[in-house]
Amino acid sequence: MILNERDSRHEHMLNVAKQMMTAARTAPKGKGVDVIETAVVTGKEIKILSDEMIRLNGENGLMFFLRDADNILSAEAIVLIGTREQVQGLNCAYCGFATCAEKPADTPCAINSIDVGIAIGSACATAADLRVDSRVMFSAGLAAQSLDWLSGCRNVIAIPISCSSKNPFFDRKPRERK
Repeated sequence: MILNERDSRHEHMLNVAKQMMTAARTAPKGKGVDVIETAVVTGKEIKILSDEMIRLNGENGLMFFLRDADNILSAEAIVLIGTREQVQGLNCAYCGFATCAEKPADTPCAINSIDVGIAIGSACATAADLRVDSRVMFSAGLAAQSLDWLSGCRNVIAIPISCSSKNPFFDRKPRERK
């Protein structure tokens, strides 16, 4: 049997994405409470995510949303990592309020945000260990959050992955508004 890498690339990338989700799940948590949610976006949903990023650019005017919207079209898969909002009851004041009771409902718990960051680092380390190109994208994560693809989650970050001969997520050219 002869197995050409190009013929097995998509399956391999899905396996890498699954390992990245496992790494995010098993990453240390600030209080040991698991509020992390993950998912993988592939196929036509990548274009839907790109279109949502373009729509969000119309609202926020941030030009890098347009660049990133083009850029994720080069991804084989996109790993989403977010957090369900759950106040951790530490009264740590990391969120800017003295106690958890004083924290407004629309202010994220800082411990949850830290947990997402740790999960992202673990997932990206897994991608690097498997020699897969990746990039952390707030823009694509915000679009996924807007689409509610991680139902009820906040602080959603996207990690597009690729295994092409050149990393498509660096040396990116800005896109001008049409």
